[in-house]
Amino acid sequence: MMMDPVLMFERAGDAAATMVGRVGADQWGLATPCSEWNVGALVGHMAGGPAYLLGALGLDAVPVGTDEASYRTAATRCVKALREQGALERSCLSPAGFEWSVAQAAAGTAMDQVIHTWDLAVAIGADRHVDAEVVEACVSMFLPEMPKVGRAAGFVGPEVAVPSDAPAQDRLLGAMGRQP
Repeated sequence: MMMDPVLMFERAGDAAATMVGRVGADQWGLATPCSEWNVGALVGHMAGGPAYLLGALGLDAVPVGTDEASYRTAATRCVKALREQGALERSCLSPAGFEWSVAQAAAGTAMDQVIHTWDLAVAIGADRHVDAEVVEACVSMFLPEMPKVGRAAGFVGPEVAVPSDAPAQDRLLGAMGRQP
């Protein structure tokens, strides 16, 4: 399934901001599926997604807060900038160190937001279901290669085997080193 990368990021960023808003005051120190991060560190990483895209677009990457309103404002600013004429055709450096288009960066950042929204949901005991259409788009665009690139760069854990006929969300999570 192909999906417009701006729409992918818009929907993933919105869901991420909503999940950040669900974090209770007593939950910031909880463990997450990302063994090196607690909830606070995970949300800090997630906030780096909009900051990365703003930088890729040549805009000032102002620090993105870890509260829902700041997160949502940054994601909305990204979407607006991504919709500018010619923005998606620009090139930028990926977090793994290779050059890709801003369109690919937007889709890749959407995938990162989806995965970490799930991580956050697991940590705080919220609903783990993420946007099925964005997940399908991520699966079609990035599996199986992108998780391999992430593993080689050291920021994706070992693949977790799931049945080939498993739901798309489970296949994406397994490919990205999560136990669905």
